[in-house]
Amino acid sequence: MPSHALSMSRFDFNETPFLVIWEITQACALACRHCRASAIERRDPNELTLEQGKSLLEQVRGMGTPVCVLSGGDPLRREDINELVRHGARLGLRMATIPAACEDLTRDQLVQLKDAGLAQLAFSLDGSTAAIHDDFRQVEGTYDRTMRAIEWAHELELPLQINTTFSQYNYDDVDGMIALVRRLGIVFWEVFSLVPVGRGEVMKPMTAEQHESLFARLYLLSQNMPFVIKVTEAPHYRRYVMQQRDSAPQHPDAQQASGSAIPAQLARDMSEKASFGKTGKGINAGKGFCFVSHTGEVFPSGFFPNSTGNVKNTPLSALYRDTTLFRELRDPSRLKGRCGICEYADICGGSRARALATTGDPFAEDAACVYIPEPL
Repeated sequence: MPSHALSMSRFDFNETPFLVIWEITQACALACRHCRASAIERRDPNELTLEQGKSLLEQVRGMGTPVCVLSGGDPLRREDINELVRHGARLGLRMATIPAACEDLTRDQLVQLKDAGLAQLAFSLDGSTAAIHDDFRQVEGTYDRTMRAIEWAHELELPLQINTTFSQYNYDDVDGMIALVRRLGIVFWEVFSLVPVGRGEVMKPMTAEQHESLFARLYLLSQNMPFVIKVTEAPHYRRYVMQQRDSAPQHPDAQQASGSAIPAQLARDMSEKASFGKTGKGINAGKGFCFVSHTGEVFPSGFFPNSTGNVKNTPLSALYRDTTLFRELRDPSRLKGRCGICEYADICGGSRARALATTGDPFAEDAACVYIPEPL
């Protein structure tokens, strides 16, 4: 795919999501403390079939979306994952997946995924040590399996992403995680801020002040590391980056992936340091992004449990473009409280999933942000 085709500025988020995540199954052998899906051991008989899944991938590509991630549960629990990756790659989608560190994760399976056309591989690491990570995942040995799989990915020259969810559970390990990811040879670090849904309802999210401290450390890291840093469910990191750039302008290419592991333009687009301005736009729930569940239900994000319909009977394009919830989420004038008067509303907008989970109102202000905007 030509790199210019991936420029986020070329996308009309009212028509086209930049990224679609499809949860191909909820089956998983882990019992992670934060799991938004409350994943279970067995596959659901109502999962999208292979043919329905291929149709979904065709719809994703037909909307002009460039990136599709196959998630779970544990996506390796579906025996047809290689065929799904192959079909998406043939369509021209940049296909990625996030296997769980379970027995199905083998070097041979990674070889098959690469041969099928997988463009990027992600693993979850939520602690810099086995003790922290395994307790978080609630299965002993997952840290060691993940580290072994990272070695396999490098051997196979598969571009590697690490996903980390921070909450008060592991906030004290932020510096440890930064030290770890520095030496893992990754192209992408996606940092998630806990949204209290699913099993995560019993966990404590970071405070607004802890978010701001995390942002400072991530921004400093971004200045001297070659991999992309993206923050999910804490879009106010974009506000933090804008404030830092306003006070000390940075070269627009300061943060991008190195070499040929990931297209430079995609790195710039997915990075929080991409060249957006205060009148720019950022991906958020239902805005440049949507989530399809294992049974075909469509949500603004995986942390936003309000379905707008099912791809088994309604085209994905209609559910994304035309449903009331998606349209309202793309309208910053509906935001309330501090988010509603914030000059960063369109590039940030706050976590709509967190607002829904903590207040019951998806348009309420995001209490995880310290910023006090001046009244308009």
